[in-house]
Amino acid sequence: MEAVNRKPIAFYYGNGHLDRLTGFDKVVLQAEPNFYSTEELELLRARGVQTLGYLSLTEDVGPPAPWHREERNPDWGGAFVHCGDPRWVAHVVDQAREAMSRGFAGLFLDTLNIEFNYPEDLPHLLFLIAAIREEAKPEYMLANRGFGLLPQLAELVDGILFESFSARWVDTESYGPWPDDVLETHAEVAERLLGLDVDLYALDYAEDEELTEFAYRRAREFGMLCFVTDRVLSKI
Repeated sequence: MEAVNRKPIAFYYGNGHLDRLTGFDKVVLQAEPNFYSTEELELLRARGVQTLGYLSLTEDVGPPAPWHREERNPDWGGAFVHCGDPRWVAHVVDQAREAMSRGFAGLFLDTLNIEFNYPEDLPHLLFLIAAIREEAKPEYMLANRGFGLLPQLAELVDGILFESFSARWVDTESYGPWPDDVLETHAEVAERLLGLDVDLYALDYAEDEELTEFAYRRAREFGMLCFVTDRVLSKI
């Protein structure tokens, strides 16, 4: 498939469907080996697709560890971490290196929006992102939100994603636009992002055509390339 026919980006947390993934310039995928093999990642690279492996920087879904906080994410169950714990830093950097060694072109950095819950960890999080860039050497790093890390974040990554910019999942079965006041707040953040030297993306959640078109249209207004999917990112 020629690059001119590709869509800009996809987020897909399932496995397989290589033929459909080749329809995108960039694809964000789960980085665990049981999702995509080195051979499959090489196939996507050969077809001009830039693969980004998922990496969580402030939450850990693994077994109990000394860097865990007592609190857990109520939606997904992962333990919040002490970002400045050297053992956590080493753990995440090792994950990043492993993803790159397996054939990913870059990394998608998730769970960066800790400015309200753990603002004291923001400097540690910036250090962790810089360590990933230095040690794993990804071709491309895409950060999810991380607005509390600006403007320094923009000096460390290549792109910033505004997850749930216009449309959200309300519960496990329903979707809808954000209320007007939230949309206005998001617009103010988007205006700030436009002043940064990074690629801008939006990831929205919808299932009906009207809400999907609303998300794409609004992203275009703020200079963002958009992808719309379901709550568990199972659609391409």
